[in-house]
Amino acid sequence: SSSSSSSSRWISGLAAATATATALAGGQLLAEGKQTNHNLTLQEDGSLLHTWEQDGVKYGQKYTKDGKSDVFVNDGSESAAPAAAPAKEPTAEETKALAADIVRRVASIEKNLGVVPDSQKTAGLQGFPHFPPGCKSLLKKHLTPDVYDQCKNRMTPNGFTLDLAIQSGVDNPDSGVGVYAGDEESYTVFAPLLDAVIEDYHGGYGPTAQHVSDLDVSKLKGNLSDVNDYVVSTRIRVGRNIRGLGLSPGISRAQRREVEKIVTSALNKLKGDLAGKYYSLGNMSEKDRKQLVEDHFLFKKGDRFLQSAGANRDWPEGRGIFHNKDKTFLVWLNEEDQMRIISMEMGGDVTGIFDRLVRAINAIEKEVKAAGYEFMHNQHLGYIHSCPTNCGTGMRASVHVKLPNASAHPDFKKWCEKLRVQPRGIHGEHSETEGGVYDISNKERLGKSEVQLVQTMIDGVKALVEADKALAAGQNPDDVSKAILG
Repeated sequence: SSSSSSSSRWISGLAAATATATALAGGQLLAEGKQTNHNLTLQEDGSLLHTWEQDGVKYGQKYTKDGKSDVFVNDGSESAAPAAAPAKEPTAEETKALAADIVRRVASIEKNLGVVPDSQKTAGLQGFPHFPPGCKSLLKKHLTPDVYDQCKNRMTPNGFTLDLAIQSGVDNPDSGVGVYAGDEESYTVFAPLLDAVIEDYHGGYGPTAQHVSDLDVSKLKGNLSDVNDYVVSTRIRVGRNIRGLGLSPGISRAQRREVEKIVTSALNKLKGDLAGKYYSLGNMSEKDRKQLVEDHFLFKKGDRFLQSAGANRDWPEGRGIFHNKDKTFLVWLNEEDQMRIISMEMGGDVTGIFDRLVRAINAIEKEVKAAGYEFMHNQHLGYIHSCPTNCGTGMRASVHVKLPNASAHPDFKKWCEKLRVQPRGIHGEHSETEGGVYDISNKERLGKSEVQLVQTMIDGVKALVEADKALAAGQNPDDVSKAILG
């Protein structure tokens, strides 16, 4: 593409620019006098163009690794007749400052183009990680020597590298995925790895696929309030991150503070049933802490996977919790993602809970945009998250539901797979059930809209409840299983 070609020319021109800076430091100086509006521009051919004004006239002079041109009147063409611009011999300090400025500009251009400085480059496969036997992570599966070699010396504009992205999976070989993004650009810069991981995890979602979002509550069919004898509670959450501010593994201290400032300002403007209070983890009173623990709202420092990913840095600064007066709407700030927006309540009124979530998302986004920012989002990955498993909707719509008979059936997990829902213990992934109560949620995140995923959860839970009722009534277990599996 033209963009790729242009970037290539710029990268090849950096050598000339660096040579120019070195030459300047050695005494080949730009003409200086009583001029104004000085500007240095790196040209596509690798030269540096120095422009300035004096007495209303614009002047220019080009520098290459082979030397410098005559001073010319800068009317957009170098063919103009050379003009004598008053000049003075710069001092040694001016020479040093100018050379240092050029070096800084070249370094900035390299960083924005994802060029890693020579001092940080890894030779060959010297840094290729070793995984123990039995490791089944998607990182091990897709980080081939070739992919590592392609990405090892790349760096995002935010300074995030491949080694930082894979550190959690290297430290924790029992990871399911093992790779995190440090910023939005990670998904482009480290695409040879992340595209493969995403396609594998999200069931064939390829690099050219497009995600569609849909938050229209009116499109939902049915509800779970009619099976409240089985449904204990319902919770729907999404993640959101602000463009230009890093994701948790790569966010800087200053960026995290900026996130807290933007989001708390937005939350404090919420009205009606969304209005509430923000509690900072850094300066929370003991009374508030105990209440949040009692409400099961208080999130803790990230687990060993997030610790290795770098998401726990500066804990607990910049983190906090917001909830409304009815405790049915909650926002976690600067946990795994910048925002986890949650709507929940007892019972199975999924439509009402989803409606509250959508209103909250829209209200927060409106204030984020008013502050001059926007959410990370693109047509391919939908809403961007630190973990590639959450890209797309970032949504988990779940219910705690009593399934003592269905969960005891040997085909229970096959039923869930067929219904495209994920069963968990009520204390989270890998936890055990208590009294036959399971956490049932949508399994997919990417390639399906929010409405589709909530509908999948509603339909799946209803089917499991019907199976539980049938088994309780003494129906043949094989017939119950066939009704679901076909």
